[in-house]
Amino acid sequence: MLSFGINPNDIAHTGKNSNKDSSSSSSSSSLSHILSATLPFVVAATAIAALAQPSTFTWVSKELYAPALGGIMLSIGIRLSIDDFALAFKRPLPLSVGFIAQYVLKPALGVLIAGSFGMSRMFYAGFVLTSCVAGAQLSSYASFLSKGDVALSILLTSSTTIASVLVTPLLTGLLIGSVVPVDAVAMSKSILQVVLVPVTLGLVLNTYAKPVVTVLEPVMPFVAMICTSLCIGSPLAINRNQILSAEGLRLVLPIFMFHAVAFTVGYWVSKIPVFRQEEEVSRTISLCTGMQSSTLAGLLATQFLGSSQAVPPACSVVAMAIMGLCLASFWGSGYRIRDLPSLLMPESGSTVKA
Repeated sequence: MLSFGINPNDIAHTGKNSNKDSSSSSSSSSLSHILSATLPFVVAATAIAALAQPSTFTWVSKELYAPALGGIMLSIGIRLSIDDFALAFKRPLPLSVGFIAQYVLKPALGVLIAGSFGMSRMFYAGFVLTSCVAGAQLSSYASFLSKGDVALSILLTSSTTIASVLVTPLLTGLLIGSVVPVDAVAMSKSILQVVLVPVTLGLVLNTYAKPVVTVLEPVMPFVAMICTSLCIGSPLAINRNQILSAEGLRLVLPIFMFHAVAFTVGYWVSKIPVFRQEEEVSRTISLCTGMQSSTLAGLLATQFLGSSQAVPPACSVVAMAIMGLCLASFWGSGYRIRDLPSLLMPESGSTVKA
């Protein structure tokens, strides 16, 4: 668990090569990374508290979901600049691969797994909706831990988040509209309000009001953490009986399977000859594919599909945070996917040095 921490050598190296302003920025970034490192534990604690003592979160009404998610999106927006989006035109291939994994392969995977496990109508729509949302901001920290391409991760997360205004309602209508009625127009308006407006506000502040961002930046990681906890805890607490029922417990395996396969697909799709990306890019696309904005899916499920459909997104947050950061730590420790056979089945006897 301690491997989720920050590498002191990286921080020291950054400190030696920066002036006072960049040193302050580095300190803020380090604080953000440290708080991100604690997020899996906060997520796990939230899930335990919500299921063990539902009254801890049942007071959180669905009217509070939108402001809470808006706080998370604002924390993304204040880290963006116009130059970040200009990079999209300079790196079209890795971004295109990321989009394909995010909005083509992952939704198809969600439908396939839900059908394979014979998921009940109580959770089916919410599970598929979870596979149709953008990447999670936590994937950027995971990319940092994995020694991946952090700049690409931030850009991919930001662009897929903005694209979700149109893409998520479209995919949801196509994939689950026949199972549960989906109002794609109303869903687009909701995403516009809780995603695009806060992200745009953050971008404007970061571009034209740097002093305001300087004040907000140290606080936003705390805000994002609290908002994430509320968005996870409420649906878990409200639907506690369904989750702990036999039907609810059968949801655990499909969710873990979904994320495990999503990480795998995201990695290997970038390795096929037609795309052939560098190792750092492949890790980043893997993490961005397997870690999606389940809090957004939870909000949309609550507003448009019913409270029980918010259970899969809430469970997904727990799974993707733990699995994603464990995978990132595996890569960050110097291991590669090809090392897995020797790690799982260590050979006896002498070893051959490379």
